[in-house]
Amino acid sequence: MKEKNNRRAFMAQLGLSTIPFVFPKIEKNAIAFEDELPANGTEAQSMINFIYDGLELSPDAYLQKLKEISGSQPIQPDFYGSGGVTKLLEEKFAKLTGKEKAIYLPTGTMANQLALKLLNQHNTKVIVPENSHVYRDEADAAQSVHGKRLIPVGIGKPYYNLADMEEAIRYLDENEVFKSGLGTVLIESPVRRANGAFVPMETVREISKYCKEHHYKMHLDGARIHIASAFSGVSISEYASYFDTVYISLYKYLNAGGGAMLCGDAEIIDQVGHQIKIFGGTVYQSWFNTAMANHYLDGIDDRWKQVVGISKSMVADLNQIKGVTLTAIPNGSNIFLMKLSNDIDLKKLANYLYKEHQIMLGRATKEGIVKFAFNDSLLTRAYPQVIEAWKKGIEQARNS
Repeated sequence: MKEKNNRRAFMAQLGLSTIPFVFPKIEKNAIAFEDELPANGTEAQSMINFIYDGLELSPDAYLQKLKEISGSQPIQPDFYGSGGVTKLLEEKFAKLTGKEKAIYLPTGTMANQLALKLLNQHNTKVIVPENSHVYRDEADAAQSVHGKRLIPVGIGKPYYNLADMEEAIRYLDENEVFKSGLGTVLIESPVRRANGAFVPMETVREISKYCKEHHYKMHLDGARIHIASAFSGVSISEYASYFDTVYISLYKYLNAGGGAMLCGDAEIIDQVGHQIKIFGGTVYQSWFNTAMANHYLDGIDDRWKQVVGISKSMVADLNQIKGVTLTAIPNGSNIFLMKLSNDIDLKKLANYLYKEHQIMLGRATKEGIVKFAFNDSLLTRAYPQVIEAWKKGIEQARNS
């Protein structure tokens, strides 16, 4: 025990010099309308982006923020995921979701997959949204690693409803000869592939009621659940109350370099640590992620309440500019769709905003639509200043 304590003391003394250099990076192809764009030349002015869900900190900014956090209160390191700020964050997430326990995992994919594996037990089938991260973006891990068969529901829709799910279950029951069990139902909200649309609570309640009656477990891929909560007005604890397990990302808007939290009953969460080890996810230390997420978790509801207010004002103000149209998404959260008239050059606008005002804007689709994401980077600048930058940018980009 003394040796273990000495090791922890030694690691604490090392401080920020031990941080591995795996930090979020702004990828140029997200905004690169020119081959090379100048770096942000004004350190005092933070970057505003209309691309991501969070701040998307550079390595230097990430290091500086960790130093600020540590300067305010020394960061307590974890040891293979145990103790320190990682334990503190787990306790906060358990309280946030109203669940018995929470555990840190290195990725959201692992959080989703282990939740489904443990919830489904001996059953083979899992209901998932056809457009979900689990179905489209997790490399068939459920099938190839965990022996689970994903049943996609709601093809071509932002989210499925109870009728869609019932029809899928009915089809399986009527057409499979050698039946295997369905054990778990997954909902993703907000939905990344539906431009951040969230599943209405009435739909969640109906599906939850059905699942309870038929003894199915439920898992929420709530990677961006704080955003859905802010724009829908539904608390995270209420969202979570309908699910057995909930996954929440630490990097999408909590600005960590990576990581995820899985929340649920102790019966499930107590099994997760061993599963993380089996699948190679146990890392020596995670405090450089959990300390950052812990910092940005504090006050997040107030910040996103401000973001919601700013989004309403900015959409209204930008729509007053000739040639600019921002459209809301049904059941939408922080993403709007922007369309510019033919006489406004998007490339010129994006380059001007980036060079002159440190504002990042995304590329357009083939149809000329730009996904316009609101996040708390907007809180780093006075609102009138941002609007004025846009007005000047449109003037610069308008073809005469």
